[in-house]
Amino acid sequence: MSGLIFNLFIFVLASFIGFELISKVPPTLHTPLMSGANAISGITIIGAVVVAGQVDSQVAQLIGFCAIVFATINVVGGFMVTDRMLEMFKKKDRSNE
Repeated sequence: MSGLIFNLFIFVLASFIGFELISKVPPTLHTPLMSGANAISGITIIGAVVVAGQVDSQVAQLIGFCAIVFATINVVGGFMVTDRMLEMFKKKDRSNE
């Protein structure tokens, strides 16, 4: 039971720090921060695959599967948004005008 309370404490603390960090970042730094978050989600995918493959409990495997799905959605969505934002900084070809 104390392990569950400790893990819940870590989750609440991480949520609070994440919210404060995101709310204080200026808009010009959102793209690099999002790229870093995508890298962290990639690490989450690898960790979830390793953990889900080693446990025998179906609940743990289901949680690992959910972690893989949500981290994959975050990586793909973050990559698409970052790519779209980087397209805004490319010089446009004016020879067609």
